[in-house]
Amino acid sequence: DDEILEAFSGPLRFVPIVVGVYISTQYIDLNQTLEIFSKNLNRSLITIQIFWFLYKLIDPLSFLIHKLGDVLTYDLIDWGVRILKFIIFVIGAAAVLEIWGIRVGPILAGLGLLSVAVALGAQDLFKNLISGILILLEKRFQNGDWIKVENVVEGMVEKIGFRSTLVRRFDSSPVMVPNFNFAENAVTNFSNMQNRRVHWTIGLEYRTTHEQLKNIRDQIESYIQNNGSFVKSSEQPLFVRIEKFSDSSIDLLIYCFVTTKVWGEWLSIKEELALEVKNIVEKNKAGFAFPSQSIYIEKNS
Repeated sequence: DDEILEAFSGPLRFVPIVVGVYISTQYIDLNQTLEIFSKNLNRSLITIQIFWFLYKLIDPLSFLIHKLGDVLTYDLIDWGVRILKFIIFVIGAAAVLEIWGIRVGPILAGLGLLSVAVALGAQDLFKNLISGILILLEKRFQNGDWIKVENVVEGMVEKIGFRSTLVRRFDSSPVMVPNFNFAENAVTNFSNMQNRRVHWTIGLEYRTTHEQLKNIRDQIESYIQNNGSFVKSSEQPLFVRIEKFSDSSIDLLIYCFVTTKVWGEWLSIKEELALEVKNIVEKNKAGFAFPSQSIYIEKNS
């Protein structure tokens, strides 16, 4: 109710002016020219009043339209509201011009010819507009999402516009990205990920024994399995395996997913896992490998 009253506050304040002008012109003796002028003025004020009400009516109705958020994106609904307001404004202005004898048809015809010339020089504008509509229809991302556009930008989406999208990078600098970039480049939406992943390769020394390798592998896997911070389901695989023999190490693969999507919480879970891995390796009296080379010097007899 408060939103409706606030939306109609402007048109309601305009009503006394319309009524006052109408009553005044009815009681004042005017000549023929002024009488025609007063009639056109009254009709214009009433027309403005009606279209102003319709224009402001869209705001409270938009709250109901936003309930379609599951079907249409909120950004697309906002676009539709702005376009509808523009249409009402144009129709209202055309109606007022017609009252004063200004024919809108020839004006629109002239603008049509002009629009052809403008369109030839505004191909990028239309390309960005169509790309923006596709972004909203396909729900590629929305305001507040963390996205990465290959070789273009990475950051948080703040506003999807008709021509460009505002993305704020993690150093707080804003970047206005033309919408066609989202159609011509791969876009990664990190906000839509189900879980964050941990993918590590731990290098152990070649002197690590068979028993030590098995114990380290089993204890790391047991820690992950019994920790509620990690996902345990068939949809998200969990692997702790001896992967390969590298040049300077025996590589142990740790591949799992955490239950959170929040970057800070993911870092905390990884830190705890790293500390536990180090503890397990040291507890089994093994060591971490590092790149090294052995040089053999042959002595001539």
